[in-house]
Amino acid sequence: MTADRFRPLDDALQRHIDQGLLPGAVALVHRRGETVHAAALGARAPGADPMALDTLFRIYSMTKPIVSLAAVMLAEQGRLLLSQPVAHWLPAFADQQVRTADGRRVPAGRPATVHDLLRHTAGLSYAWDAGPVQDDYQAARLGARDLSNARQAAALGALPLVHQPGGAWEYSRATDVLGAVLEAVCQESLGVLLQRMVLGPLGMHETAFHIPPERRGRLAEPFAADPQTGAPIALLDATRAPVFESGGGGLVSTAADYARFLSLLLGQGALGDVRLAGRKTVAWMTADHLGTIPVAGAILPAGYGFGLGVAVRRADGLAARQGSAGSYGWSGMAGTVFFVDPSEEMFGILLTQAPGMLDALCDLFPNLVYGAL
Repeated sequence: MTADRFRPLDDALQRHIDQGLLPGAVALVHRRGETVHAAALGARAPGADPMALDTLFRIYSMTKPIVSLAAVMLAEQGRLLLSQPVAHWLPAFADQQVRTADGRRVPAGRPATVHDLLRHTAGLSYAWDAGPVQDDYQAARLGARDLSNARQAAALGALPLVHQPGGAWEYSRATDVLGAVLEAVCQESLGVLLQRMVLGPLGMHETAFHIPPERRGRLAEPFAADPQTGAPIALLDATRAPVFESGGGGLVSTAADYARFLSLLLGQGALGDVRLAGRKTVAWMTADHLGTIPVAGAILPAGYGFGLGVAVRRADGLAARQGSAGSYGWSGMAGTVFFVDPSEEMFGILLTQAPGMLDALCDLFPNLVYGAL
């Protein structure tokens, strides 16, 4: 993968910047033990200094794989069983009900488990579409940064489910609930346990739920409004420590920090002299856990299943983006995306702060990285 093979990637990102679709971007590609491409293009924020490789980004749902790794580490230690009902750790999830299509409530056929949380089959939702589920979620103030993980999980557990547990995959607040489960297991806040278990050992010193004052000048910012729709853009305030440490989407990170996390996954649980999980644990985490479970919504592309915190590609074909069977990855709503391809010994990270471009970038980035092979 020579430098000239990445010119189409840099040129494509620069075109998006020149067209006013992105303020800037950082792209990083790692293969066979070395970084083969790292580029910082455009500006850190509209009208600000040029983008730099050490720029901080809100990674939103790229938080989920980090929290999921902590969960399988606890399972590996015998402190957590994925077969355990969520209610074993969070009593509000006992005796749940399911909302039917005609608005009735019926008892859940079985309890939602920790496994369901990890693979988004717990009957929860993000409630993006208007309706009674969204009304319930908003009334419970889910996602409010001044409510603790435990309080939000308790509020969510009391609400009716949108699917029977195990009945469908729907992208959801499940990883926020998982964060509350980890807090109950470890008797620590999510930020503290992630620092102790994952971030500290890996040397991810700039990944956290907020950034200190001395780093604020390195935080990437979006346009004030979406350049294509005109809708205002409001991202989380990463400069203030939240009460709600969202396991589903609260971390801020850099390309270099996240590369250390992906290097650990690609290294089957080890990075240098640091081993956080066994190779079979990482293989378990990054295998498809859906099988024939139906998928609700259009979040998962064709040809993909879902593992424990990551989407998993089932076949080389079917999807409208390049990739290999067995590769895995995920994205973040502000415009960040990663993939790991064990068969090619490769991973790629693209970081921007442009929510409206996320879907396009999720296709564009892997196509251009694989094109460099």
